[in-house]
Amino acid sequence: MMKYIRIFVACLLLATAIHANAQTDTKPLTIGQSTVLFSKILNENRNINIYLPEGYNAADTTTYPVIYILDGGMEEDFFHIAGIVRFNTQPWVARFPKSIVVGIENVNRRRDFTFEVPNLDFLEKEGFQKSSFPQYGKSAAYMDFLEKELQPFVKQNFHARAYNTVIGESLAGLLSTEILLKRPYLFNDYIIISPSLWWGERKLLADAANLMQKNLKKPVRVYLGVPNKDEDLRMYNVAVSLHEIAAKQKNISIIFDYMPEELHSTAIHQGVYNGFKKLFPKTAFSK
Repeated sequence: MMKYIRIFVACLLLATAIHANAQTDTKPLTIGQSTVLFSKILNENRNINIYLPEGYNAADTTTYPVIYILDGGMEEDFFHIAGIVRFNTQPWVARFPKSIVVGIENVNRRRDFTFEVPNLDFLEKEGFQKSSFPQYGKSAAYMDFLEKELQPFVKQNFHARAYNTVIGESLAGLLSTEILLKRPYLFNDYIIISPSLWWGERKLLADAANLMQKNLKKPVRVYLGVPNKDEDLRMYNVAVSLHEIAAKQKNISIIFDYMPEELHSTAIHQGVYNGFKKLFPKTAFSK
């Protein structure tokens, strides 16, 4: 009996030692960094999540394009989009250059991503209660924040190249479209997915042609991804209209991507992957 007890104790001690050794070998898994940026324009702190590409070295002079995610919080789209960027920039893929990814965590996206409207009477016919938008119409201030605070912050603190991409879906797609129409110089590439162009009785869409003619002074590239139209024909139709208007402008190269297998809730991941694939169709193999 004592023999079996000794064997049991020896096995227990061995298992404990292996477990202790495994604990000793563990280390944190880190893909980026987070910082808090106080915005004087918005009068609030904004959490900014940043992915730096492999090989990034603060001591050298190599610069990188910057990809901005409007829904860029830890519990939003930061992690999986940073993963798509990391995959596409691996040397065996090399679809586009290694890039810095900047995710902007939301505080109040309905406030920040919508433009001013005289009233909210249109909401009910769009399927929303007025009470669901207690704050709204501050996109102009948010665009000021992007232009005058966030982009300068990134340029000052990281090796950022003057080539910027913005990614936005749904209300963030509405804001991305507004930036494209009103301040197109802020970004070179626009990945816009299922934009909520119904906001304000489609006023942004109605003004799109005039705004493009007025403000587009340099070429930009746009990917416009749209999920299954049977889920929401309204969202599909306004996206089609935006594509038709933009396709007539000389300074816009726009790609329309209909994704019938995706819903509004699932389109962001596939849309971003498709956007990179269609904007940068060549890989290391095809080059």
